[in-house]
Amino acid sequence: MEEQIVIIGSNGQIGTELAIALRTKFGAQRVVTSDIRAPHVPDTDGPFEIVDVLDRKSLHLLFSKYRPTQVYLLAAMLSATGEKYPRQAWELNINGLLNVLDLSLEYEVKRVFWPSSIAVFGPNTPKIDTPQYTVMDPNTVYGISKLAGERICEYYHNRYGLDVRSIRYPGIISWKAAPGGGTTDYAVHIFHEALKTGTYLCFLSADTKLPMLYMDDAIDGTLALMEAPANTLKIRSSYNLAGLSISPAMLADEIVKILPGFTITYEANDPRQAIADTWPNSIDDAEARRDWGWAPRFSIADITADMIANLKDNIHIVDGKSI
Repeated sequence: MEEQIVIIGSNGQIGTELAIALRTKFGAQRVVTSDIRAPHVPDTDGPFEIVDVLDRKSLHLLFSKYRPTQVYLLAAMLSATGEKYPRQAWELNINGLLNVLDLSLEYEVKRVFWPSSIAVFGPNTPKIDTPQYTVMDPNTVYGISKLAGERICEYYHNRYGLDVRSIRYPGIISWKAAPGGGTTDYAVHIFHEALKTGTYLCFLSADTKLPMLYMDDAIDGTLALMEAPANTLKIRSSYNLAGLSISPAMLADEIVKILPGFTITYEANDPRQAIADTWPNSIDDAEARRDWGWAPRFSIADITADMIANLKDNIHIVDGKSI
């Protein structure tokens, strides 16, 4: 049986690049992208549908029309934005997930991917080499919704046999799409400002070290997880995933090696700092390495060089405009 794939929330940072990778692998017409609104740059490579994940009728029509074998649910409200709109964040992140899981059962979807986040951890979680199983006491609505989502995904697997797979993404660094309101977004903004103005006012402190992942590694890891035989997967909540741990000062030091005039300053009392202070400094992802062969490729130097090289040529068209 040929795969028929649907991505819900395809306009975001991850969805933009995941769609390219999946269409390369399975063919453009086999991968349907969808979001609540059309992308800034029209999707002409394959089918696109306007879908609100909270509207069961439009979701039902999507599933009925395409009969997906795999569904990637990426629609979510991220950490910093979620603190501004907590009730909306909860509704989108939880009710959207439940709608997709229920329809995946109804239409006998073979595999569902739903991303969790390091935001599931909290102030009492061990910050160094945070283990797969540990204290989880998130204090943002985004983190709380992701923790609840992990439990829901595991429940649907254990109760109904639905093959749901998940990764706890760290911060994602990429150049093809604008970030979507997360606490780790500085690690994308910094490159745009380095090229546009030569300076950056960072909303996190110089030594705030957080787990990060380059988009290429994030996509490779996601596809590897989805391709793994079901019987090799021991975790049905969400796998820890790590690339490397980076602070703003570390990233600035790498940028200066390529753009010697670059300078960085730091903003005091930004609310995103309080969120970052509750998150891990580094992640232990031994289970992902053991169960499905996870291994990142990009170092901080690799990331910096690749971001600057690509943004030099494309900064004016990222997300339809320079940011």
